[in-house]
Amino acid sequence: MGFEMAADFESIVQIKVIGVGGGGGNAVNRMIRSDIKDVEFIAINTDKHVLMHSQATHKIQIGEKTTKGQGAGARPDIGQKAAEESRDIITDALKGTDMVFITAGMGGGTGTGAAPIIAAIAKELGVLTIGIVTKPFSFEGKHRMEQAEEGIKELSKNVDSLIVIPNERLKLLSDGNITLANAFDAADDILRQGVKSVSELIKSAEFINLDFADVSAIMRDAGHAHMGIGSATGKDKPEIAANTAISSPLLETTIDGAHGVIINFTTSTDITLEEVDQAAKIISDAAHPDANVIFGVAFDDTLNDEMIITVIATGFAGADGFNLKKKASETEEGEDETLVDIISNSADTEDFMGFESEEDDQVLAGASFGMDDNYFDAIDDIFSSRN
Repeated sequence: MGFEMAADFESIVQIKVIGVGGGGGNAVNRMIRSDIKDVEFIAINTDKHVLMHSQATHKIQIGEKTTKGQGAGARPDIGQKAAEESRDIITDALKGTDMVFITAGMGGGTGTGAAPIIAAIAKELGVLTIGIVTKPFSFEGKHRMEQAEEGIKELSKNVDSLIVIPNERLKLLSDGNITLANAFDAADDILRQGVKSVSELIKSAEFINLDFADVSAIMRDAGHAHMGIGSATGKDKPEIAANTAISSPLLETTIDGAHGVIINFTTSTDITLEEVDQAAKIISDAAHPDANVIFGVAFDDTLNDEMIITVIATGFAGADGFNLKKKASETEEGEDETLVDIISNSADTEDFMGFESEEDDQVLAGASFGMDDNYFDAIDDIFSSRN
């Protein structure tokens, strides 16, 4: 009977990813090429020509009267007006959806202006709404950065959880030799792995319906969120992958004090309980002692010795919603928490782990992002002094 419940629930959970504007559309195309399963992709744009090249199953041109299919001209007000004009079409596309990821490059016209409207429609329909957006590089200018920050502020009012990826930090991926294409691939990989991890948690046949309730409890009305990825090989892979997922050169903040944490392991079938325990302790020690922690495991034997960990954290203490990164010497050590302890603290211990065999691409190690409003202001001051 329990298995019938799981199968029935799996068939009705609808997860969609909506790419808004040029940047969001590109992110969706890259995700489609990575062959993520059990997710529906939608591309939304004001530019008819760009939309024609989208690989998404569903393509929605918004604001036909407003823009005549020629784009928003880097004006968020036009993007907003276009979304309002096409509100009924957007609503129809979102009906029956349980969870939606809305991705956009902030700073331009369509993504910046339309994404908040699309998110508002989703929220009105009761959809669990997650925003994953990028901020411009500094070389794109102060005006575009200001538009991005205003768009992020508007989007934050209408999403349950918001993850912000600052493109400027992508420069830290290498010694300066990273290509522009690889930089955007790295940013899109955060979205890809995050969607894949959440989908695995919800869609895995070994999970029952309470798992979506757990995910919803952690991500609904949560505000700014962290999404981190870490990968490693060798005998120290649990420690390296876990630490990279919660704190890396690309991470603006830590997960200190997080009250909700989702952990997803992707690894080969020879993973040991000790390795999972070691990684889980590192992550749980960084969160609040009473944090609600849920996790899953997806098996992929093509990874051989590699362990990939995705961490999504929400519910941070304080008005700012985040704690700035501390030096290791300043971080207080918490009591060790075993894997058994973590499971015991879960809402339902029977729902804790699901297993799935699925091929996966190599994942960028250590891309983790999260920012608060004070950080936006500080960054804006820095950019202002440069321009």
